[in-house]
Amino acid sequence: MKKVKIIHPHRDPSFVTGAYSDALIVDGLLFVSGQASVDFRASRFVLGSIEEETTRSLDNIKAIVEAAGAGMEDVVKCTVHLADIADFDRYNAVYEKYFPGIKPVRTTVQSVLAESLKVEIDCIVKIPG
Repeated sequence: MKKVKIIHPHRDPSFVTGAYSDALIVDGLLFVSGQASVDFRASRFVLGSIEEETTRSLDNIKAIVEAAGAGMEDVVKCTVHLADIADFDRYNAVYEKYFPGIKPVRTTVQSVLAESLKVEIDCIVKIPG
């Protein structure tokens, strides 16, 4: 099995955050690790409202997906972790703007997140072609 590593285009390559890849392509599928409200240029978390954190998390996903040669319309599955499930409606209002047309399948759960984050999102993408 061949794996191709995809790195967020704004990540400082000398900054290692843990024992994982931003994303991997395997057999025409892109698997994106959980993305949160991170400023990759500064290598730091950016806390804010659920709307702000959801926007930054999905912008990070979009950057990785596009670096792999796909688009948000190619996302087929998302898993979303919310620190507070009471934020669901506010997060969902932002989320749906990133997926016009047919929405990906999704699981959303409440989870304990590191660094006081409000949201973390991972996804699976079918690479076109």
